[in-house]
Amino acid sequence: MRKEDLLAAFGPVLAEVAERSQVADAFLDKDLYRIYIATLWANVVLDPADVGIEEADLETVHDLVNEQIGDVLGSGTDIRECFRFVNSKAGERAMGAAKVTQRHKELLLYFSSMILDPDGHRKWMENVRNRLER
Repeated sequence: MRKEDLLAAFGPVLAEVAERSQVADAFLDKDLYRIYIATLWANVVLDPADVGIEEADLETVHDLVNEQIGDVLGSGTDIRECFRFVNSKAGERAMGAAKVTQRHKELLLYFSSMILDPDGHRKWMENVRNRLER
């Protein structure tokens, strides 16, 4: 899919995320924004076809989302930083304040594990598989 098509598809979603994160006209709840972005990314990666893209488009969508995050939260801020936040004490408090369900929280923490520590995540998944096979 062309970058322009992906931007047309994801632009409204990213605008909605920013809008839902606003607490006043000029103020954004950055913590809530990070939770929404992490949730969006987890869903896109889980089932790209469900959002109308192919797996091959993920890298371009990743770049588009990172550009938007940089525009909203500041240059150098990206998806990885959103998951780093989710995985922190402040993220834990923010998810509690946002009344994120346990299942939603587990999804975000699972993706945090994959993104922030891919080697550790692979080892953990191998252990889980080994226990299930026994």
